[in-house]
Amino acid sequence: MLRKSISIVLSLGFWAVGTAQAQENIGGNKTVVQSPVVHEDNAVTIRLAAKTQGEVYVIGNWMSGGKEKMLRDSLGLYYTTPSLSSDLYMYNLEMDGVVVNDPLNVYIVRDVANTFNYFLTKGAQADFYQIQDVPHGTVAKRWYDSPTLGMTRRMTVYTPAGYEQSEKALPVLYLLHGMGGDEEAWATLGRATQILDNMIAQGKVKPMIVVMPNGHVSNAAAPGESAKGQYPINFFTPDVGSGKMEESFMDIVQFVESNYRVKKEKSTRAIAGLSMGGSHTLFTSAYLNNHFDYVGLFSAAFRMNDKVQSPVFSNFEQNLAKQRDNGYKLYWIGMGKEDFLYKVGEDYRKRLDAIGMKYTYRESEGGHTWSNWRLYLTEFLPLLF
Repeated sequence: MLRKSISIVLSLGFWAVGTAQAQENIGGNKTVVQSPVVHEDNAVTIRLAAKTQGEVYVIGNWMSGGKEKMLRDSLGLYYTTPSLSSDLYMYNLEMDGVVVNDPLNVYIVRDVANTFNYFLTKGAQADFYQIQDVPHGTVAKRWYDSPTLGMTRRMTVYTPAGYEQSEKALPVLYLLHGMGGDEEAWATLGRATQILDNMIAQGKVKPMIVVMPNGHVSNAAAPGESAKGQYPINFFTPDVGSGKMEESFMDIVQFVESNYRVKKEKSTRAIAGLSMGGSHTLFTSAYLNNHFDYVGLFSAAFRMNDKVQSPVFSNFEQNLAKQRDNGYKLYWIGMGKEDFLYKVGEDYRKRLDAIGMKYTYRESEGGHTWSNWRLYLTEFLPLLF
């Protein structure tokens, strides 16, 4: 009964507030309640224009686990965060045990099979993630043929401002997502395109093309974006740890180098990835051990399925030694102190130490989060090319 009452009241509340600013003039002028509101001290107020008597909670990624109850005032329900650091934050509401989005916040992002509202606080780091008044690059969804996999697949490609008007060839970064992600993850959750626009405009990063492929090779594209249709999203697809992404990676490189004006030397290619994409990065860069001068591992996993047989894995030690001997300009590793893969990363660094393979190590606060991965990208990009 409580759930039904909440549903009725919220429906009326959302109608009264939400339709006031629709393009079609339905419902007339109503009191406008804004959510969220970012204050000068980076505290943020989230509001819900509802008169329900049930408890409503905020679940946010700035919390150290759990949820926090919304309070009541004359406008309905509200919750104010403590002062937050400069970053992008995601949250949901919980009503009668059901997790929902904030109906007053139209800014929503998907992470694997869940959607979240988000907001950005003020300050230097979040400024990289905002859309600023600077020249903007182009973001394209490109379909490419993968002969190795026997399928046509989709990737996201960023080209910097001025690429279309120039004849200059550019270096390339291949940027890989984590488990459950797809070719949209870095551009949406990672704010990669905003970061690139802003840092290139500030002269902190050299203009480059950034290629964001889909690392789940059993899928042609992001959910709902292929002939597979609208299907339940699987976090752990059958291809995880199979070596097929690494084995087919040259299909991606060859498409890019055949269809974009890019430099084709080792010194002008970089590869980086987070979590599963970090695993793909370390194995791909060793497998193609004379192709990339810049390697970035963000909270990287290692072997994700030790039952699989593949030359990517069986020859890894020899490939890694060849990568060392062939030389490279940067092997960059970032890991959060509270990351559940911390020990995996520690063991991998010992493996590198044992063969005398030089690397740069960056340890940050926090865990296995987009907050860290966005941070790592802003620190990695200026070191390229």
